[in-house]
Amino acid sequence: MSHPEATSPELPFEAVPGVIVRGPMAPGFEQILSPDALAFVANLERRFGPTRVKLMTARDVRQRQIDAGDLPDFLPETETVRRGNWKVEPVPADLQDRRVEITGPTDRKMVINALNSGANVFMADCEDSLNPTWDNIVRGQINLRDAATGAMTYTDPDSGKDYRLNDNPAVLVVRPRGWHLTEEHVLVDGQPMSGGLFDFGLYFFHNVRALLERGTGPYFYLPKMESHLEARLWAEVFDAAETALGIKHGTIKATVLIETILAAFEMEEILYELREYSSGLNCGRWDYIFSIIKKFRNRPDFVMPDRGEVTMTVHALRSYSQLLIKTCHRRGAHAMGGMAAQIPIKSDPAANEAAPEKVRADKLREAGDGHDGTWVAHPGLAPIAREVFDAAMPAPNQLGNLRDDVSVDAGDLLAVPTGSISEEGLRNNIRVGVQYIEAWFGGNGCVPLYNLMEDAATAEICRSQIWQWLRHGANLTDGRTVDEALVITLLDEEMAALKETLGAARYDGGHFADAIEVFMDVATAPDFIDFLTLPAYQRVTTVVD
Repeated sequence: MSHPEATSPELPFEAVPGVIVRGPMAPGFEQILSPDALAFVANLERRFGPTRVKLMTARDVRQRQIDAGDLPDFLPETETVRRGNWKVEPVPADLQDRRVEITGPTDRKMVINALNSGANVFMADCEDSLNPTWDNIVRGQINLRDAATGAMTYTDPDSGKDYRLNDNPAVLVVRPRGWHLTEEHVLVDGQPMSGGLFDFGLYFFHNVRALLERGTGPYFYLPKMESHLEARLWAEVFDAAETALGIKHGTIKATVLIETILAAFEMEEILYELREYSSGLNCGRWDYIFSIIKKFRNRPDFVMPDRGEVTMTVHALRSYSQLLIKTCHRRGAHAMGGMAAQIPIKSDPAANEAAPEKVRADKLREAGDGHDGTWVAHPGLAPIAREVFDAAMPAPNQLGNLRDDVSVDAGDLLAVPTGSISEEGLRNNIRVGVQYIEAWFGGNGCVPLYNLMEDAATAEICRSQIWQWLRHGANLTDGRTVDEALVITLLDEEMAALKETLGAARYDGGHFADAIEVFMDVATAPDFIDFLTLPAYQRVTTVVD
C-alpha cells in the first residue's frame, strides 16, 4: 500500500502541549492541523474522552447480560420521559425540507458531484463509506472546509475536466465516526483520541462561522449509538464546543441514525437528550440488521435467513420504521427513511430497468408511512425518490402525520425474520465481504458490487451472518450444515472465479490476500469481533512512533 511521504515537521511531533501527531504531514495538512484546532479537539478529548470509554465498557456489560438471556425492552427508569409533553427545538429553514438525501465519502470530486446532484441534503461521510486512512481523514477535512465556503473546485488530473459547485448545492451534513472508533494518528496525553471527537471538532472549529455566514449551519449525522446516555454525551460535547467558540447555544443540529437494536428501544430518550440540538432520527437499516445479528449472536432463536430476504417489509423492520416515524412526529422531529442501495446498471438494460422500480417501491413505502425524506446511494436515483416524495408530500415535511395508529412493543421489534439460508446466500456473503474489504484496503469505503452500493454496514452483515450460521450449525436449503470446511471450500471457489473474471494481474496485484485473512478472521473467530473495521484499521494506519 502506498502512502504519502512525511514532510516537515519530523514525526512524531508535539503540536501543542500533550498532543502528539503521528501521521504523515502532506502539503495543506498544517492548515487543518493548526495548533489552535488541535488544542480545541484535545480539550474535547480531555473533557469527554473518559465518559466515552465508560460508555464503551457499558456496551460490553450489556452484551454479557444479553448473552445471559436478558432481552431488551423499553426502559422503566425513563418512563417519565416517554410520557412527558415535550418537543425538540425547531430546525433552521434549510433543514425543513429533506425529502431527498444522498450520501458518500469526503473524496473531493464525489463531494462536488453529491452537492450538485439535485438532492436536498448531502451527508458527507467520515464513517462507513470512508476508509479512515490518515490521508483520507485529513484530506476529507480540507474538502469539507472548501465545501463549507461554497467555493469548492476540482480539476480531474486524468481528463482535465473542471468541477465546481453550482449556485444551489445541497445542504451539507457531516457524519463523524462513531464512539467506538479512535484516531490512532493523534495522541492526547499519551492515548489515541476519539475518532468522532476528532472529526466533529475539526469540522466545527474550522467551518462554523463560514457556514453561518452563508445562511446554513453546522449539521451532523450521529452513528452507531446504543443508548440515550451516548446521545447525552454528544449533547454535552455540542454545548462545550459552542461555548468555547462563542456560538449561540443550539446552533448545532444533529440527526441520529437509529441503527442498533438497543437504540430502537430508546428513541424517545435519545431525542430528549438532544432536544436542543436534534434534527431528527434516521432508519439506518443495514447497520440495524447487523446489530440484531451481533447483539443476539449467541442465541440460536435469532438466526437470520439470507440477507436478501431481510427487507424493510418484514415485521420487525416495518415495526422499527413506523415506530421511528411516530416517535419523531410526536416530538416535532424529522423521521428520515433509509438507504436505497441500488445503482444504475449501464451494462444490462433489463437489470437497469428493474433497479429503479425497486427504489420506487421502497420510497413509496416510506413516503406512504409518513417519512419526511429518504436516502439514495447514487445521483441517478435521486429523481425517482424526489418524484415519489413530491407526489406524497406536497409540504416540506410530514410532521403533522402523527401515526397514532401505530402500536409497537418489544415483541414486534424482536420478531426474528423467517426465511431460508441458501448456498447462494452464503456465496454472496463471501463474494461481497471479501471484495468490500479488498477495496477498503485500497482506500475505498463505498464500493459498487453486483448492482448495489456496498459500505461497511453491508459488509458487516455478510461476515456476521456467516459467523452466526457457523456458531449455530445452520442448515442450507439442501440440508448441508454450514461449517468452516464448507465456508473455506466456497471461498476458494469464489476467489478462483473472481481471479478469472478480474484477471490475474488485477487480482494478484490487489489486496485480496489481506482481505481474505481479515474476512476469515471476523467471520470465523471463536468470539465475535464487534466491528470488522477495528482489526482492518490497524492495517491502514501510518503511525510513526
